[in-house]
Amino acid sequence: MRRIVPAGVVALTVSLAVPAYADEIPNAPGHRLVEQYQGAPAEARPLPGTPPPQHPYLAANGRSGMHADAAGSGTYPWNGPLGKRPVVDSEKMAALGGECATVTFDRDGRIVTVCGTFTGFLVKLLDPGTLDTLAEYKLPQRPSTVEAITRLDFSKIFKDTSGGAYSYLDDQDRLVLADSRQHIVRLAHERTADGKWRFVVDKEWDLTAHVPHDCVSWTNLYPSGECDPVTSVMPDWDGRIWWVTRQGRVGTVDPESGGIRSVRLDGEEIQNSFSVAEDGVSIVSDHALYSFRATADGTPKAQWRQTYDRGTGTKPGSVNQGSGTTPDLFGAHDDYVAITDNADDRMNVLVYRRGAGVPDDERLVCKVPVFGPGASTTDNSLITWGDSIVVENNYGYENITSLTLGRSVVGGVSRIDVREDGSGCDTVWESGERSPSTVPKLSTANGLLYFYTKEPNRLGIDAWYLTAVDFRTGDTRWKRLAGTGIAYDNNWAPVTLGPDGTAYVGAFNGLVAVRDTE
Repeated sequence: MRRIVPAGVVALTVSLAVPAYADEIPNAPGHRLVEQYQGAPAEARPLPGTPPPQHPYLAANGRSGMHADAAGSGTYPWNGPLGKRPVVDSEKMAALGGECATVTFDRDGRIVTVCGTFTGFLVKLLDPGTLDTLAEYKLPQRPSTVEAITRLDFSKIFKDTSGGAYSYLDDQDRLVLADSRQHIVRLAHERTADGKWRFVVDKEWDLTAHVPHDCVSWTNLYPSGECDPVTSVMPDWDGRIWWVTRQGRVGTVDPESGGIRSVRLDGEEIQNSFSVAEDGVSIVSDHALYSFRATADGTPKAQWRQTYDRGTGTKPGSVNQGSGTTPDLFGAHDDYVAITDNADDRMNVLVYRRGAGVPDDERLVCKVPVFGPGASTTDNSLITWGDSIVVENNYGYENITSLTLGRSVVGGVSRIDVREDGSGCDTVWESGERSPSTVPKLSTANGLLYFYTKEPNRLGIDAWYLTAVDFRTGDTRWKRLAGTGIAYDNNWAPVTLGPDGTAYVGAFNGLVAVRDTE
């Protein structure tokens, strides 16, 4: 049972753990006809450099969210698997669907995640070793799911980033997300007297006075008004909770007073998450990159705005017509922000200077074209470390039906470095790895990048691999088969590195874990 309460009132329970599915994700035929392991184990070679600043209101770096930290770096301070006799485990989370996108870790290493099903998103507390469900909380069904079922248009689901997919774990191990009712919910997890776990609504804020909410539901199949889903939430350095909506609303919530303020980016859409540093909040719409700060009453105010080439349409491999990246805040001196554009012929990596006082005509550091003509886009965050950027090519992937029957994408991964004097950027290496739609990650403790890859197969087998690439050289070190078939398609979910060295990958039917045994 869940009790909805106004902001400032502590709610009662959520549900106790009753695992409905305790099975592994099923493999499609052909599992034994493809290589299980390729390459050789790597040696850990730590990368020099300074990690992103620790956000005072987030869980420790590496534990807090989809992009690992407030800066969106996609880096972890601990090891991922080195490829030493790696084994694969998985957990099926639903009869259909069940993909676990954001994976976070509490202080004791337990997984707090959000898994998407066709009946609604599930917040789950998982044992990191067995992947057993310890507790579960059901979120309301998204309007896009109802539309997909009633109108037989399942593309709506795969292009919807709202409803809790972007969530974060705060400094007190509470998961904060925006659900499909346009409410921000803060969930704690606790142990009961009988030793079981449960989720508890710690606090809740209703945004419906600020966000249009006449949305499709089973009791409102043909709404006449407007519905604007909340895409993502993140705190700033002062503890305010920032939120953005698909139709360009940017707002804040004061978690103590409950005060809500917002502005509208007219004619612009926001489908990505955003990043936060002490100097401001970086948000990218389908037209421009922004740096925001809050005024004294919490109203978002743009410090600067830079438009980019948004192209003439949405590419296969993009959710909308615009940048597919969450901004990355990075640099050896912590002074850059990077995104990609949506230019028609070749996508570009764009690096800007972050300072509020930088003249507009001096803000762009570099614009670097990547991948082949007519076949380049990404809808995943970049990886940044020091003055380096890693970008992958998602061109050709749209949903779980895109790569069936042994098909794959054109692929490609590139590393780009900003010059030490800030005069421009250079391509360091290029890799041909095909990582169709994952959010890749980097272990700074061992120097390995982790992708989720799929090669073309003439027998029509859809084989998905966790793949480790050397950050320094771009060479592929090893690959371990995760599984075969649509159920193992990761469909935009990230690779996440756990504190114990396990690599977790969200798959369409649940969660996959790859860990060394030596």
